[in-house]
Amino acid sequence: MTELTGARMLGLGVYRPARVVTNDEIAQRVDTSDAWIQARTGIASRRIADDEETIVAMGAAAAEKALAAAGLTADSIDLVIGATCTSPSQIPGAGPQIAHRIGAGRAGAFDINGACAGFSYAVSTAADMVRAGTLRNVLVVATERLSDYTDWDDRSTCILLADGAGAAVIGPAETNEIGPAVWGHDGSRPETIQVPGYGDNSFRMEGQAVFRWAISLVPVLRQICEQAGVAPEDLAGIVPHQANLRIVEALVTGIGATNAAVARDVVDAGNTSAASIPLGLSRLLESGEIRRGDPVLLFGFGAGLTYCGQLVRCP
Repeated sequence: MTELTGARMLGLGVYRPARVVTNDEIAQRVDTSDAWIQARTGIASRRIADDEETIVAMGAAAAEKALAAAGLTADSIDLVIGATCTSPSQIPGAGPQIAHRIGAGRAGAFDINGACAGFSYAVSTAADMVRAGTLRNVLVVATERLSDYTDWDDRSTCILLADGAGAAVIGPAETNEIGPAVWGHDGSRPETIQVPGYGDNSFRMEGQAVFRWAISLVPVLRQICEQAGVAPEDLAGIVPHQANLRIVEALVTGIGATNAAVARDVVDAGNTSAASIPLGLSRLLESGEIRRGDPVLLFGFGAGLTYCGQLVRCP
């Protein structure tokens, strides 16, 4: 049997589309206002991709930054995991295309669709493979174009959704720096967040139901801390999925993470589904609010309904 090893996040990279769409711009199309949107979601603006900023292009750009941060080249990557729920086609997946674009010619590649929890699911999968000794370096790439599935005449959803990508390299370490994943689902309510298909490819959501479900997950965040052996008050940072600022604040207050820096990337990035956690984590690192080795709780939740989270030490 292969001896188990530790796993850690070696490097992080992100990509943000150039175009900024303000609340005032959205208000020119639907009956809303900047004040109304900010009061209900905390969002002031969001990034929307142009035609050239595909999920593959954005994912590859984020991946190359993550490799550079980790001090690795693409040919050292054993596996690429794409985390996305907005691929323009069911097949082919984004993972193989991203692997090809960055030159990871010997890597395996596949996609995970965990919706907004996809990054955390992919990090857990990657870390387990590294710890087991199956692979050495795994590249996780969360990349989303929610704008492709947005009904721009639906005030309840068009104010939320956005585009972007984030990537992380997971590799071996002497001590384990990625805690055990805590995950679960409520598959009895698939209609709560969905893209129905069968002629309707627009994102649909029951907002109040999602809010109530999300804030009910506070005990799960406590469980993540317990399994990692870190008390909530000792967290340096917390990065929940950036669905809505009200949800973010409710989760942080509920867990009692009184000393933690909190990702609030949603304010000017909007809801970027699986990409929101690496985008939020990157911003905390860039601002200096968290540093290398700090304990940070990551927690994704969304369509399915499904959730996944873990505690990581900062890359």
